[in-house]
Amino acid sequence: QVQLVESGGGLVQAGGSLKLSCAASRRTVSLYAMAWFRQAPGKEREFVTALTWANGRTYYADSVKGRFTISRVYANDTVFLQMNSLKPEDTAVYYCAFASRGSKKWAADGMDFWGRGTLVTVSS
Repeated sequence: QVQLVESGGGLVQAGGSLKLSCAASRRTVSLYAMAWFRQAPGKEREFVTALTWANGRTYYADSVKGRFTISRVYANDTVFLQMNSLKPEDTAVYYCAFASRGSKKWAADGMDFWGRGTLVTVSS
C-alpha cells in the first residue's frame, strides 16, 4: 500500500495563492496517478486535478483550469498543487489521492488511497 501526507493548507485572501504538497511513502503498489480532490462543508467530494505518472499528463476540472497547476517530483513520489487567483468558493478540505490503476473517469471511487486532507480557507 502507500501512505499519503498533505501539507500547505491555510488561510489566504481572495486573489492570493497557495501551494499544497503531497508525499507518497512506503509504497508497495504501482503508481498510476496522483490526484487532488476537495470537499466543502455539506458538499460531495469533487475532482480538482490529476497527473498520470508514466507520462506526466495532467487533467483539470473546468472550475480550476487556468488557475491551478499540478506538478510532481517523479523520483520522490511527490505531487504539488499550485493554486492562484483563489476564490472564496475554493474553500474546502483538499485531499491527496493515489490510484494504482486507471479507470474511466476521474472520480473518488477510482482512487485507492487517500491522505487525511488539508484545509484551505479563502477569505473575501
